Amino acid sequence: MNVRRFEQRYRPARSLGLLNQLLQDADFDGTPAASAEPDSIADWVPAVDIREKSDCFILTADLPGVDPENIEVTMDDGVLTIQGGRASETSEDQHNYQRYERANGKFLRRFSLPDTADGESISAESRLGVLAVSIPKQEKPEARKIPVKPA
Repeated sequence: MNVRRFEQRYRPARSLGLLNQLLQDADFDGTPAASAEPDSIADWVPAVDIREKSDCFILTADLPGVDPENIEVTMDDGVLTIQGGRASETSEDQHNYQRYERANGKFLRRFSLPDTADGESISAESRLGVLAVSIPKQEKPEARKIPVKPA
């Protein structure tokens, strides 16, 4: 499979080992890196599974609590972008101890797609906090010989 994740410029490279070549150097805890700038492009990074089938690629992203209206999936110049946001939960009771572990704010993931991906036929659906993006494959054009004419 030749789907690669773009490195996010606001995060330092932190190797997780050789668990999966596609997801190497990814942060999965959902919180911004300690070195993230205040005006970073994203506040958290959703976990994404990538599967390759004979006729398509399937990206599955965990986006619990994110309204499908707040998710944007775009394809531009061979790069698939998943972005959006999740609003924070607020509480008026400030006298009790509270702990919030679920990240909120903006999220962003980018993937460089192989030449065999059909960018015109991508579809996405969100169900129960899971976004599924289907990227159909197309046949890779065969190399052809181009004759050189004398001048």
